[in-house]
Amino acid sequence: MTRETPPIFTTFGCRLNAYETEAMRELGAAAGLSNSVIVNTCAVTAEAVRSAKQRIRKLRRENPGARLIVTGCAAQIEPDTFAAMPEVDLVVGNLEKMQGDTWNTLAKAPDFIGDTPRIMVDNIMSATETAGHLIDGFGTRARAYVQVQNGCDHRCTFCIIPFGRGNSRSVPAGVVVEQIQRLVDKGFNEIVLTGVDMTSWGADLPATPRLGDLVQRILRLVPDLARLRISSIDSIEADPALIDAITSEQRLMPHLHLSLQAGDNMILKRMKRRHNRDDAIQFCTDMRRARPDIIFGADIIAGFPTETDEMFENSLKLVAECDLTWLHVFPYSARIGTPAAKMPPVHGRDIKERAARLRSLGEVQVAKHLTAQIGKTHNILIESNNMGRTETFSEVHFTNDQPVGKIVQAVISRHKDAKLHVA
Repeated sequence: MTRETPPIFTTFGCRLNAYETEAMRELGAAAGLSNSVIVNTCAVTAEAVRSAKQRIRKLRRENPGARLIVTGCAAQIEPDTFAAMPEVDLVVGNLEKMQGDTWNTLAKAPDFIGDTPRIMVDNIMSATETAGHLIDGFGTRARAYVQVQNGCDHRCTFCIIPFGRGNSRSVPAGVVVEQIQRLVDKGFNEIVLTGVDMTSWGADLPATPRLGDLVQRILRLVPDLARLRISSIDSIEADPALIDAITSEQRLMPHLHLSLQAGDNMILKRMKRRHNRDDAIQFCTDMRRARPDIIFGADIIAGFPTETDEMFENSLKLVAECDLTWLHVFPYSARIGTPAAKMPPVHGRDIKERAARLRSLGEVQVAKHLTAQIGKTHNILIESNNMGRTETFSEVHFTNDQPVGKIVQAVISRHKDAKLHVA
């Protein structure tokens, strides 16, 4: 790699991390950054950290002359661990990675200089606001993601992420609306609101608005926006205005991803969650009654400490009782520094087997949903020449090329390999 080579970015983890990588890419380009490899890490599981370290070693072998910079949640939480890796030149924190001054400094020192600290990581808990980074969207030419919130004030016993992201901070509504209008003017037909703990949006802003207020404001002030999505919510914290928008606003897509985590009340209590299984079931029942086409996804952890076979069966039952479709299954992974890491563990073999059973059930639920779509007409946002997604985020494949970025109507003819098909 020569000094003039554009930087290489590698991203692990959530959609917010992917969003921030795009913001870093633009900040780096504006600063003139080159000859660098940037790894944006995830800390949600021990496996995510292990995978990041493995990729770092590979990237160093492939780019021996580049400066290798590690950032993201794992770097924020374990800066010394990454700084100790011989492959790593610099560790940058989650606050610093989103600041233009950081990339300006690095761009002005194209060769790593000895008096530059190997660790640039501030106390994430000192962050009091989140800037709305105005990027042109990423992922496809049809859909753009807008960060509205960062951090989390909750302390679930299994979760290390608050120590990587800090406390909850909201992007002001006016900044969000301005960015969405800009993206719509550029031709994006769908906007996805993203954050770490979406339903906490507004708690730190004047007059303490709620997420539902933001959603309704977006739909009212950006009338040309065709489709709005919410990436993930904590259903127990859904405010009345949000529920009203979900059930009555057709431009708000009928697809919600819920942070449920388990279906057993004792496990939920030990996780320090804020809902019980009846709360989850009631929410899904009420939403489906008001908007019959709504589809739910959910995060579920398999093998949380102390989870018995009977407790796990309650998680399996919850999938049916909430009629969940898109499951994100996480085999429990102990994170040092969390209360759950000190609880009696479930045997690794049982964790693996329970995760497999949940994934298998998820495949059944997806197949059931897709079968029900055959013969129905859907509005499909085209992401590539022959692929798009329905309002409920089902992937659709076309035989003939379609106009990328446009919304087309089509009748579903069949499904195969967890995808819908149009003849």
